Amino acid sequence: MPGSEWQVHGRRQVYGSSWVELWLDDVDVPGVGRIDHHVVRMPRASTSAVATNDDGEFLLIFRHRFITGRWGWEVPAGWADPGEDPAAAVAREVEEETGWRPGRVEPMTEYDAMSGISDAHFHVYHVTGCTRIGEPEDVSEAARVEWVPEAEVVGLLTGGQIVDGPSHAALSFYLGPYRLARAAGGG
Repeated sequence: MPGSEWQVHGRRQVYGSSWVELWLDDVDVPGVGRIDHHVVRMPRASTSAVATNDDGEFLLIFRHRFITGRWGWEVPAGWADPGEDPAAAVAREVEEETGWRPGRVEPMTEYDAMSGISDAHFHVYHVTGCTRIGEPEDVSEAARVEWVPEAEVVGLLTGGQIVDGPSHAALSFYLGPYRLARAAGGG
């Protein structure tokens, strides 16, 4: 049996930019009462791609994230511009970040990463048929771009070398439910 929904009585923006907004929402929580709840809103949808080739390899980038101070492997990802189709956005991001142009872009899943505090919404795609067109356009995105065999990708996931949430979610979904559903004829 579902519980009662939280009621929003108002909201106030604390900070805003084209990248992120911080809001303070006045909410009535059943059994608790009215509280101020912080909400991180993302003005643009996020996209990520699990790019694979016919040799069973995955296209990954190796990069440093200054916020966490960590290096790690990631899938190509980025924002969808306002009004831009997320599939077109992910194809653009793959090309800009890796120098490989996607041939086919198929939706895999969507998810809300931190629904208790944020409206950050992610679109995840399976990309195949990539063609090398040159060096990555955005040299700030990756120290290395490589096609990595599946066994190594699994080792990177379980060994803590893929720590980026969207990459972890996209690869884990692809390696598990997505492939199982396709093998069972569900996609």
